[in-house]
Amino acid sequence: MARKRKRILKAALYLLLTLLLVLAGVVIFSIIKLRASLPIRDGELQIKGLDLPVTVTTDRFGIPTITASTRRDAALALGYVTAQDRLFQMDLLRRRATGRLSEIVGDIAIGTDKRQRVIGFHRVTQAIVANLSNEQREILAAYADGVNAYIRQMDTAPFEFLLLGYQPEPWTAEDSILVVMNIFQVLSLKESDERMMTIMKKSLPPEVVAFLTPDTDRYTQVLLGGPDAHRPIQPIPVEALTSIRRAPKQTGGRLVRTTSHVAGSNGWAVDQSKTADGRAIVANDMHLRLSIPNTWYRASLRYEGVEISGVILPGTPAMVVGSNGHVAWGFTYIAGDFLDLVQLEINPENPDEYKTPDGWKRFEVLNERIEIRGGEHIVQPVKLTIWGPVSPNPLMGQPVALHWTALQPEAVGMELLDMDQATTLDDALDVMNRFGGPPLNVTMADDAGQIAWTYCGKIPIRKGFDGSSTKSWADGDIGWEGYIPPSELPRVISPPEGFIATANNRTLGKDYPYIIGYNFANSHRAYRINKRLREMDKVTEQDMFQLQLDTTNHFFEFYQQLALAVLTEDAIANEPLLLEARKQIAAWDGRVEVDSVAFGLLVRFREILAEDVFEPFLVLCYKTDRRFSYSWRNMEAPLRALLKERIAATLPDPTNYPDWETFLLAKLEQSIEQLIRKYDLKSLDQLTWGTIHRTHISHPLGFIPILGKILNMPQKPLPGGYHCVRATSASERMVISPGREADGILHIPSGQSGHPLSENYKDQFNYWLKGEPLPFLQGPTTHTLTLNPSP
Repeated sequence: MARKRKRILKAALYLLLTLLLVLAGVVIFSIIKLRASLPIRDGELQIKGLDLPVTVTTDRFGIPTITASTRRDAALALGYVTAQDRLFQMDLLRRRATGRLSEIVGDIAIGTDKRQRVIGFHRVTQAIVANLSNEQREILAAYADGVNAYIRQMDTAPFEFLLLGYQPEPWTAEDSILVVMNIFQVLSLKESDERMMTIMKKSLPPEVVAFLTPDTDRYTQVLLGGPDAHRPIQPIPVEALTSIRRAPKQTGGRLVRTTSHVAGSNGWAVDQSKTADGRAIVANDMHLRLSIPNTWYRASLRYEGVEISGVILPGTPAMVVGSNGHVAWGFTYIAGDFLDLVQLEINPENPDEYKTPDGWKRFEVLNERIEIRGGEHIVQPVKLTIWGPVSPNPLMGQPVALHWTALQPEAVGMELLDMDQATTLDDALDVMNRFGGPPLNVTMADDAGQIAWTYCGKIPIRKGFDGSSTKSWADGDIGWEGYIPPSELPRVISPPEGFIATANNRTLGKDYPYIIGYNFANSHRAYRINKRLREMDKVTEQDMFQLQLDTTNHFFEFYQQLALAVLTEDAIANEPLLLEARKQIAAWDGRVEVDSVAFGLLVRFREILAEDVFEPFLVLCYKTDRRFSYSWRNMEAPLRALLKERIAATLPDPTNYPDWETFLLAKLEQSIEQLIRKYDLKSLDQLTWGTIHRTHISHPLGFIPILGKILNMPQKPLPGGYHCVRATSASERMVISPGREADGILHIPSGQSGHPLSENYKDQFNYWLKGEPLPFLQGPTTHTLTLNPSP
């Protein structure tokens, strides 16, 4: 019996050893297979389509410098090099834009694919490419040739393709436009603003709508057009608010949204009067949802006497922000209004027709076939009108069509490619004003010490309405009359203050002849940047970088004082938790560092106040349309007015609270209880900002548990955020003086490579996290690759 057990044990051990060896073999084979798809950095390669040899040098961070004889060869090499590092990211971007994600990931992407098929980027890209100049088409074609050269040559596809079991399709010029369309969508597809305003105008008295929707705030920093606003701050409409107040918690969900992600950015420039040696400096950090690979790809190009450096959007050959040695530039989000929802009047005798200025017209109906990995395909019907696609989501029960600049071929272009030829500020302003990209603020500087600000993008001129709410365009009296001419876009050049700053705030006053938008970001970041720049002298690149990392937060001082005012001696008597809260809130120093205690409590206090103060006055909006939510970016003005004046008649919930003081104290207690429960705290002194505020930088496949541990960035405590200059979602930080690029600074939150086995997958993360600068230009060369024309 003992011998039999030994034989069984021995056999089990052999089996286990065999399994371990097989598993080790699989792991080793997988690693070898994965390593085979790493980018080639050294040696020589034959590339079809090149006219002359191209040299690609990279430094220890994998940042390429491409030296070519012609612009076309540089674009081709850039396509090849970028595809080596980011091919799956590029493929995902074009698939997302066209609604083809379900083909590779299954039914989890059906919702996204349906939405994208309705939008229909794939229906306009050919027309957009046809409208480009011959030279722009040539550059896009060369870039596509480079990407396709890599696809043809790769022995092993990047691991994502292996994991998902598919091969990338050839790249086209239209695909580069699709990549740009993703950025259009992030930055300007804001139909929720118009839906919100339309429902409010239908449901609420006009004085309440005006009170709740100002386009300005106490921190406003206007650059042009006078001090007056189109939607100024209004006094509290006490009687009207009282008449519409309803009991809270009738909506079954969150009616007020204060923490939705909004694309943004900081951008500023100082001229020669603010620096020691007469140089001008541009600083820019663009705020987008963080991911790995990063949104941007660092590169430098040299050709035909041009040296241009900065970041590109993988899938396109244009330098998005950077410097060409003569001019440096950066972008910030305008938060303007570049789309309209057109209310459709349906023929009561024929539901297949809608009214136009030329009479009834039939909908054009398309059936978009969506392939689904591991399942049956589905068909998404799409109705088209003369204004655009019909939204699948009605507004107040009525169908609406989407009319958006991104779907107008004449409004989209690649003029940004021409920034390589801009040698003066006037040249750069001309390029930007012609550029048909997403409408953005542009801040720039030249090598003569001058600075400027303007807009890029096509901005519609509206007739018969201001665009804030949905109207019928059927009679022809309402609509768009083209776009603001490039020569009439706003400009400021070298102002007397010696600096210019934007941070998604309202920058134009009422005297500017065109309405750009109405739902701008709160101006606190712009206010803080302006304040610091006004105080500075003999500015350096390092000074500008430190300002990008500024965590001073005046915005929440109001809530600090409000909380202390309600934490009276009577309120904290026999309440040790409230006593501790008062101690920590009083000790907050106005900075938002990872060890800041109480700031997280103030943030939650404000969120609860916004939700519970506004909701009783918005119940009628919810009853008009169950999809309604109030997410006004400048809700701070009406919120502070109500909290400051505390008029008894505007008490949000008089049934449960006899006065404002009781209401405020209850909301503060609620905030404390929620945070202690959520973070399992024993005391409030454990509630540091770093406990609450952490990095979340994920790979598209990082939701898979085992892969997530390998692919995603570690979650680390992060300073800043919530109205600080130092933003949570800074997708790059750049500081540059044109002509002095060697002194410049640039870093991104992950790395150059999208390959998890690459040393450049996450090697810039700690610099970004800790706020440590990296050089703007490539460092010492560690690898040299020569691309030769294929015989």
